[in-house]
Amino acid sequence: MGEATSSDVLVAGGGLAGIVTALEALRAGKSVTLVDRDCPERFGGLALWAFGGMALVDTPLQRRMKIQDSPTTALRDWQRFGELDPNDHWPMQWARYYVENSKTEVYDWLRNEGLKFMPAVNWVERGRLGDGNSVPRYHIVWGTSRELTRRMIEALHSAGSDGRLTLLHRHRITALDHHGGKVCGAVAINEATGDEVRLSAPAVVLAMGGINGGHEQCRANWPADRPQPTHMLNGAHPFADGKLHHWTKDHLSAQITHAGEMWNYAAGFPHPFPHFDGHGLSTIPCKSALWLNHRGERIGPEPLVTGFDTHWLCQQVAAQEKPWTWHLLNRRIALKEFAISGAEHNARIRDKQFPLFLKDLLLGNKQLVQQMESESPYFITDETLEGLANKMNALTSSLDINPDTLKATADAFDSNFQKGSHLANDAQIRMIQHARQWGPDRLRTCKPAPLQKPGAGPFIAIHMQLTTRKSLGGLRTDLQSRVLDANDRPISGLYCVGEASGFGGGGSNGKRSLEGTFLPGCIMTARAAARSIVNGD
Repeated sequence: MGEATSSDVLVAGGGLAGIVTALEALRAGKSVTLVDRDCPERFGGLALWAFGGMALVDTPLQRRMKIQDSPTTALRDWQRFGELDPNDHWPMQWARYYVENSKTEVYDWLRNEGLKFMPAVNWVERGRLGDGNSVPRYHIVWGTSRELTRRMIEALHSAGSDGRLTLLHRHRITALDHHGGKVCGAVAINEATGDEVRLSAPAVVLAMGGINGGHEQCRANWPADRPQPTHMLNGAHPFADGKLHHWTKDHLSAQITHAGEMWNYAAGFPHPFPHFDGHGLSTIPCKSALWLNHRGERIGPEPLVTGFDTHWLCQQVAAQEKPWTWHLLNRRIALKEFAISGAEHNARIRDKQFPLFLKDLLLGNKQLVQQMESESPYFITDETLEGLANKMNALTSSLDINPDTLKATADAFDSNFQKGSHLANDAQIRMIQHARQWGPDRLRTCKPAPLQKPGAGPFIAIHMQLTTRKSLGGLRTDLQSRVLDANDRPISGLYCVGEASGFGGGGSNGKRSLEGTFLPGCIMTARAAARSIVNGD
């Protein structure tokens, strides 16, 4: 048995939600023990790698761009697009809390912490039928989520510099201590030594991330009425295994709700230098790329185009005959539109190099395209469609793609431009033209043109797979982030924040996110938990 540790607050998990909870508790005078399963270099979890997009409502930045937004408008969008049941009490309460408080609890708070946002608001998840975000809300942290996480970690160490903070890296909580119906600590294993450590605290906060970090849990929770591919990549944190969720359910009668709801991505490929088994990079798919099935035929009849409904895209990809799809584009499109989500592959934003960011925006991101050409076998180029088809077949060890079929696919799309640009009648072209009406999208989206336009090559094919990411379900909580038992009563001394709580209430996003609701959800649920603990609720 290792040493026992005692503090006012015990936080299980070193992601953004856990860090913010600990920070707010320290600033309120509490002593905190934070248990993180990963190494010190990876302190911060998925937030350390994330891009840093946030859906925020009625901010000064929106007003400067003449975007008229309000909590009422945002809640209407959220409920409609997320298919959130108004009778699902706590998820609905958290959705309402989010839209009413994201400006003050996240935007203003982060600005006060010294963080900045890029000077544009992006318009994502518009909905295929205009039923998503009715206005742009996607704010991007300058420096990406890595800057956000590092600032929070610096603030955490500063707030705990008087000795009230205990950080235990490479420790895994295996059980919670509870007596007389009240949680009072936890048991952890030091994964470096194998020693057991007993941790006592009158308030325990679960911040261990989602349920679906491994494909076993992901597949077990997959809704039976939705297609599931035979193979997927993993974009979630591998330590988010759901074990503490199930321990809390089995031993304390907590509720795991909406476990089958997930925020996955339809277009990923294996990380060239994976951080863990099956690690997938999620692209921000090029709007101008043709999305093809394994035979090189365009998926339809409604074309797949990013930026409108990620949930729908995932279902279309999962329903394909084989567990991969292809993006067909050219270098002209790739330079302007190709991007990979996350801090790692957005160096200009991550490192706050604004002049170079503007250069890439205007002249094309040659560095990223060349990097993927050299690092990833899933990013294929060739001067001819016939040569491209042969390389695509070589990658999949098949003869799935007939070069004539690939050429016919490109020809059919290009025929839209034979009658002049004003007579194009293709749904993807219409969606691109709609997206380009908004200034930030216009900068990152090519003007529609033939795929085989002279001088636009070489041709590029990207082998894509569905990539898992976030859990939208989790432990049910109230607005004070207290974990609720089977009778919807708070379990004394137990709180849950961030993705572990389904970002509040056990599933506040419903079936779909408006995108960018995750980092703010971590911050808001964490701050609510800290307030509740400090106030003695």
